Amino acid sequence: MLGQFDRPKKIITEQTVTSDKHSAAKAMRRDMSPVERVLWRRIRANQLNGLHFRRQQVIAGYIADFYCHEAGLAIEVDGDTHDDPARDALRDSVLESKRVHVLRFTNAQVLHETEAVLEAILSATR
Repeated sequence: MLGQFDRPKKIITEQTVTSDKHSAAKAMRRDMSPVERVLWRRIRANQLNGLHFRRQQVIAGYIADFYCHEAGLAIEVDGDTHDDPARDALRDSVLESKRVHVLRFTNAQVLHETEAVLEAILSATR
């Protein structure tokens, strides 16, 4: 684990983010779903093993629900908007090509198996 003053920037560099995508990510941070709020309360402010997560991070033209630069990890909470497995698979492959591992959880997992979700996130960062 890196020390407090050794942490890299918590953003994906060398990418162009359109103003539309930036605005969309900003709006999504303001209007998080209730399920995203549940997870955010547990991972924000370096609460999860000192890892720093960002909300609604733009990566390769996609907006990841949560992102930890230090671990190269994107977390997706799959609610009603994730009803196209082929589209999600394409998105995951693009993110993986940028060396970002993607973890997906359903709304039900986040709400009813929160501790297991947190443990899965921790396991993915080791």
